Amino acid sequence: MFGPVNSILSLIFWLLSIAAFVMCAWALIHALRIPTRAFPAAGKQTKPLWLIILGFATLFTFSGAVGYFGGGMPNLFTIIAVIAAGIYLADVKPAVNEYRGGGGSQGPYGPW
Repeated sequence: MFGPVNSILSLIFWLLSIAAFVMCAWALIHALRIPTRAFPAAGKQTKPLWLIILGFATLFTFSGAVGYFGGGMPNLFTIIAVIAAGIYLADVKPAVNEYRGGGGSQGPYGPW
């Protein structure tokens, strides 16, 4: 009786799991590219701590996205992982972007 509705909901949750994985991977890749000294200079936690947090977040969301064709709801670790990546992207990323290395030429609208 609930077959099509259940399959549609499973597809929606699987797509949300894929989006959560992409968000965590994006945060992890950004953290890897930022210099270590930028984190304390911006008044944030250290780079190794953020790499550990985002590494586990990416791992948990990847396992949730891969195992999602079996059905089920996102677990607590996946929800915590998305929150951690959201905090990084909303708070830490804008702060450490100011300290990004490069030292290239400055154009009228910023670095080249």
